[in-house]
Amino acid sequence: MKKRIISAIVMAIILIPLLILGGHFFAAAVGVIAALAYKEIVNLKKEGYPNIMLFLGFLSLISLVFSNYVNCSIYLGITYQIIAFCILVMLIPVIFFKDDAYTTKDAFYLIGAILLLGISFNTFVILRNRSLPLFVYLLIIPMVTDIFAMLGGKFFGKHKLCPKLSPKKTWEGSIIGLAGGVIISLIFYIIFIGSINITVVMTSIILSIVGQMGDLVMSKVKREHDIKDFSNLIPGHGGILDRLDSVIFVFLTYMFLLIM
Repeated sequence: MKKRIISAIVMAIILIPLLILGGHFFAAAVGVIAALAYKEIVNLKKEGYPNIMLFLGFLSLISLVFSNYVNCSIYLGITYQIIAFCILVMLIPVIFFKDDAYTTKDAFYLIGAILLLGISFNTFVILRNRSLPLFVYLLIIPMVTDIFAMLGGKFFGKHKLCPKLSPKKTWEGSIIGLAGGVIISLIFYIIFIGSINITVVMTSIILSIVGQMGDLVMSKVKREHDIKDFSNLIPGHGGILDRLDSVIFVFLTYMFLLIM
């Protein structure tokens, strides 16, 4: 627990000033975090990928993370071109590798990982540049939901939510987490953004639920690869994806709702 708290304090000291500064500083930090998350994903394959494909995947990822960075449009624009380039660059080379060095399965796995991480971290950059209070509001939902779900499960949990994926999660904890995440996020919204309506309330509810589902999705990934954490980069917390699993799904969902 002590190691976990110290790590959290160090992360806050580093990331909060960058979040407040925004602009190039925050974007650069997001790029570094995206690269670390990419490393965690590709490390799941024990046999490894050809270095040239890892490098091309990294270039595709970074290009996607910073697409539309200048105008921060919520519409994908040039992002479509980068996605198409990514798919072609990662898939066509399969014909040049023999045996199992780089298969179509490997290519589709990398494409999926690059699109998930690239678009997710791209939304971080875009939404931060649009509004700091909005970005914090979106962060609060999964973070507070997780805290209340943990406390609710600890003190009131009786019925397992998804025992095969996450034995400690309970329905009681999930409901308490939902309530806590929605209430705290709405209080923040009223104070720093503006008045709320049914749309804002429903959005907060949906994002809290999706965040919990995202946590379970990543738990499924870890269970399939027989690992406890994606990495040990953050002492007491695991890796980048262990900390941002629910956050990624919340931001993706918000962008989807925003575009709709």
